[in-house]
Amino acid sequence: QVQLVESGGGSVQTGGSLRLSCAASVYIYSNYYMGWFRQAPGKEREGVAVIDSDDNTLYANSVKGRFVISKDNAKSTLYLQMNSLKPEDTAMYYCAADRVFGLSRLGYYGVSGQGTQVTVSS
Repeated sequence: QVQLVESGGGSVQTGGSLRLSCAASVYIYSNYYMGWFRQAPGKEREGVAVIDSDDNTLYANSVKGRFVISKDNAKSTLYLQMNSLKPEDTAMYYCAADRVFGLSRLGYYGVSGQGTQVTVSS
């Protein structure tokens, strides 16, 4: 049973923007905190952003001020608006859901999607 499905990745140049979407099952969306993490080849997995039911958010320092996480409750969908993209943002981006609100657990616990590739060229 597929519970998280990402879309919206692609290739952009430095300074460009992309919006990722994550369609979640109603159960997951309603009972878990939702977020995004990323992983680049040879690098540690990094929690990028997370949001709770009251729209409180946390961001990694590396993306603060450039990325915005949001959600549409009517569609059970999570978004990640990525602006001012840099080559170091290149990674596979995963939608994730966890019972605990925070960045460090994303991808290690809870549920994760299959990922969508984001490539930023200089």
